[in-house]
Amino acid sequence: MPNIKSVKKDVIRSHKRHERNLAAKSELKTLIKKARTAIDAHQDAAVVTQLVTAAVSSADRIAKRGIIHPNAAARRKSRLMKRQNAIVAA
Repeated sequence: MPNIKSVKKDVIRSHKRHERNLAAKSELKTLIKKARTAIDAHQDAAVVTQLVTAAVSSADRIAKRGIIHPNAAARRKSRLMKRQNAIVAA
């Protein structure tokens, strides 16, 4: 632990941000997993659309805040939408 007061505050602030970022990433992973599970289970199209929309929105929000890279968000959204479209087309 640092001795300088301002650096101690920086460490605390950094820890809080780290926890918040981990929670956001975990939320995104959970939403993507729920959407993929719904797609694989061939659930109702309305339910799948709602879950995919929530996951895409979360990815955009997290990328906008700089928690994940924008290209990573785009890749995850693309893969999810590709899965959804394949099921809808079939």
